[in-house]
Amino acid sequence: MPHASMMRQITDFANRANPYPVYEELRRTPVLHEEEDGPYLISSYYDIKALLHDPRISSDAANLAAAGDDALDQTEETGGLPPSFLRLDPPEHDRLRRIANGAFGPPHRPRRIESMRGQMRDIVTELIDGFGDARQIDLVDQFAYPFPVTVICRLLGVPREDEPKFRTWVDPLVASLDPDTGRGTDDTDHRKTAREARMQLGMYLAELVEERAREPRDDMLSDLVNSRGPDGAMTMMEVLSTSVLLLIAGHETTVNLITNGMLTLLRHPEYLRRLREDPGLSVNIVEELLRYEPPVQLVPQRTCIGDIEVRGVTIPKGSRIWLVLAAGNRDPERFEDPERFDPDRGDIQHLGFGSGIHSCFGAPLARLETQIALSELARRLESPRLVEDPPPYRQNAVLRGPRHLGIAFEGLR
Repeated sequence: MPHASMMRQITDFANRANPYPVYEELRRTPVLHEEEDGPYLISSYYDIKALLHDPRISSDAANLAAAGDDALDQTEETGGLPPSFLRLDPPEHDRLRRIANGAFGPPHRPRRIESMRGQMRDIVTELIDGFGDARQIDLVDQFAYPFPVTVICRLLGVPREDEPKFRTWVDPLVASLDPDTGRGTDDTDHRKTAREARMQLGMYLAELVEERAREPRDDMLSDLVNSRGPDGAMTMMEVLSTSVLLLIAGHETTVNLITNGMLTLLRHPEYLRRLREDPGLSVNIVEELLRYEPPVQLVPQRTCIGDIEVRGVTIPKGSRIWLVLAAGNRDPERFEDPERFDPDRGDIQHLGFGSGIHSCFGAPLARLETQIALSELARRLESPRLVEDPPPYRQNAVLRGPRHLGIAFEGLR
């Protein structure tokens, strides 16, 4: 495998169905710098985790642009909205995240996610019942997409009749996260589509925000609008950028986690059978899935704001860094027999939700959604089997998952 082509192979669509041989090759050079103005690729578990906690690593969109990567910050910099806290550094990141977390969970809303368990089960039941007499489904379109988008819309307080609008807005924004998107001849089209989608989503949410300011309800958007804690209040623009972040991050990764999960279980039918008999196994299965087939494969939006030494290599201030989480999750330095899917392994300290101050804000929600989804699919589908393996994958190298997943079955329990 040519050494200088590693970055291109990571983003190459031809490797989307199985990128793990590329990651294995990448780990042979844990700190890889292919081109003078290119990013440093970090692929070992311990190095990635250390860098995720290192204050010399910046997530600030302005630093990323200064490092010469203008394509990666289009999602946050277009459409008239400021960067979300995902693309900010302390102290501003910490202030906005604390306000958002107060509306999402402890200490102010400690049971907000857990209290939705019944609603989630009802949504899953309704979706599976909706398969009707069919004996073949597309799990993505008929289940894995509508479930989490419905949950996040209800969590925020989006009216149910407006839920279908979100896919047309979210898809181009998610596509713009891919480091290989927008670098070809259609660069202008990609940016224009993402900008328009973000603007339309922002305008729609602005109306909801104004409604919640006048008439607060028991939803997360009302809490964001009306928060008056020790960190002060979010501005209107901060509420909008946070809401856009939650709508995108709050469902897109879960779509892939559910789809990757069912694909993996159908490839390992012994665990599908065990899950059917013991729904409690879903907790370990989801944790192992986050290690074995994580929906977020790499984090490309990082910049050094000081010189950093990693394994004897000095990464200079101002350099861009790609943290290849999926490579770290299968690092034999950290995990025994890492290429084996094993929900029974005793230590599943994965990087599936990142780590450090930018660890996944919605992890409790994603975990619960996927546990319920997989356990119910295992319980209710009679003799499920894959229609096509591997299935067709999305273009995105950052958020990896099948675009469609055909499943045939004998009936519904």
